[in-house]
Amino acid sequence: MYRVWMALLVGFLALGIESTGSAADRPNIVWIFVDDMSANFSCYGETQVATPNVDRLAREGTRFTHAYVTAPVCSACRSALITGIYQTSLGAHHHRSGRGDQQIALPAGVIPVPKLFQQAGYYTCIGAGIAGNRRLGKTDYNFEWEKAIYDGPDWAGRKPGQPFFMQVQLHGGKYREGKNWEETAKAALGTLTDPASVELPPYYPRDEVLRHDWARYLDACRYTDWQVGQVLARLEAEKILDQTLVIFMTDHGISHARGKQFLYNEGTHVPLVIRGPGIPRGVRDDLVEHIDLPAISLSAAGIAIPPTMQGRNVFGKEYQPRPEIFAARDRCDETTERIRSVRTDRWLYIRNFHPDRPMLQPNAYKDNKPILLRLRELHAAGKLDDLQERLLFAPTRPAEELYEWQTDRYQLRNLAGEPEHLAVLEKLRARLDRWMGETNDHGRTPESAAAYDAEMAAYLSNVKGERRAELERNIAQMKAWEAAGK
Repeated sequence: MYRVWMALLVGFLALGIESTGSAADRPNIVWIFVDDMSANFSCYGETQVATPNVDRLAREGTRFTHAYVTAPVCSACRSALITGIYQTSLGAHHHRSGRGDQQIALPAGVIPVPKLFQQAGYYTCIGAGIAGNRRLGKTDYNFEWEKAIYDGPDWAGRKPGQPFFMQVQLHGGKYREGKNWEETAKAALGTLTDPASVELPPYYPRDEVLRHDWARYLDACRYTDWQVGQVLARLEAEKILDQTLVIFMTDHGISHARGKQFLYNEGTHVPLVIRGPGIPRGVRDDLVEHIDLPAISLSAAGIAIPPTMQGRNVFGKEYQPRPEIFAARDRCDETTERIRSVRTDRWLYIRNFHPDRPMLQPNAYKDNKPILLRLRELHAAGKLDDLQERLLFAPTRPAEELYEWQTDRYQLRNLAGEPEHLAVLEKLRARLDRWMGETNDHGRTPESAAAYDAEMAAYLSNVKGERRAELERNIAQMKAWEAAGK
């Protein structure tokens, strides 16, 4: 499974041992964490854009071809990331939960990663990674936490010689949804991607609106790469790049109909590139999860990995590649949902716990995007082909899905109903059941009506006008489905 230049597998990080030096002798840790972006970088085979800075990280470090998030939506993903624990084990699996009076506390013994670095003498910061930045970066944790776990927005505030743990938060795919994005991109990049050159997955129509959106998304990938270059240039100018572990990753895939919020490759497969002291140069093909970042980083700093942490130091000398990895989707804003998956090096098994509902349930956040508005318009006009109708707009879903994902790149052919794959289906079905039990998946207990109502009241308190009316209609639809046992 590995294609790694093992001769360079040296250093305490690769060996998975703890440093015996002082905090000042330890490497800096920089996470570059990006919103809403799949692995559309040239080092991952993307041919429509060039991304030289992420490519540099890949060339000088390790690129993981099969890295996945455990939750394909911001807050659940970030809650898992900052603890190294599955969001389902924390009870932080519902997107933007804990906002009302139903607050979520971390289980006993679970400490956010920045706090662990603080306790070890590190300066902890989260921001844009640009000198002079004075604002904390995106956190979006679903549980209660203390702002004191961050010392500031930038490592410039540290004491002389003090190592730092920095999270550089970039807007990524969200840029294309902002005002004046084309002007911003063109000013930084010089040119924009031609929509006519865009290649879309087969379940999206070759429509002008969708092509334009995807082109601007590819420009967001280019812009993100440009920002990565700014961070690397700063580290080099300060002569600390080679003393810094740099990890580049995104929080889930592209925000599109079958991407963000869903467990197909488009939603969960992400880039992961790591460069720094002790990191070998090469490519790894084993399955890794985004909750591994804390264990990798703590090991690099010589900090003990807490026994509660479910992520692993994938560079450790005792590390054994995982035979499978897992992901979960639960309520996103007003839209109640429960989906689970297990992935091996060949198979992707997905279980839909609400198969009597359509895949594209009403969701105000996604439904107001131009791409979803256009897809629904084309669906209403009968202008989608059979594949697009089946995968996006079927009124119900199969309870189980099984894909041979290495050869079925876009997960088009569900093999769950084919007799010759029954043995595989049963094995993965049992493995998913076992994982839900072993990790105490809180999703096994549905969110109570009181908790849902409290979350929706907190959500609606900041929304007015037609958007509020849309949300109220969607909430009523969710309750009607629940009452009907769907």
